[in-house]
Amino acid sequence: MTTKAAAKSSHHRRTLALAALSACLIAAVTGAANAAEPVRSVSVAYGDLNLASEQGNSTLYNRIVAAAHQVCGASSVDIRELQFFAEERACETQAIAQAVEQVPSAKLAAIHLQRLHSG
Repeated sequence: MTTKAAAKSSHHRRTLALAALSACLIAAVTGAANAAEPVRSVSVAYGDLNLASEQGNSTLYNRIVAAAHQVCGASSVDIRELQFFAEERACETQAIAQAVEQVPSAKLAAIHLQRLHSG
């Protein structure tokens, strides 16, 4: 495979993964949202990151968390409304887990597991 073909293949894989991340965030929100509410999504770009490095994976994880937080809206829920708060947190947790699964990176999965266990 030529360098140009390899670069094109890598770009194609990242584009597919980006679409999958968006779809996962949409699917996670669907479970927590009312049928009358429109489904929201956020695209998570990571073509600029080196997923062979810890730093690149950490940056991607932070982007995924921010996107899930934005889509699920946990910050807009009053913590005193325990049921709504729990639903929004569950939405975030599910969206993050699904997005991490879609990226073929063992380092990203390890970061996710570490953050799950550390709270």
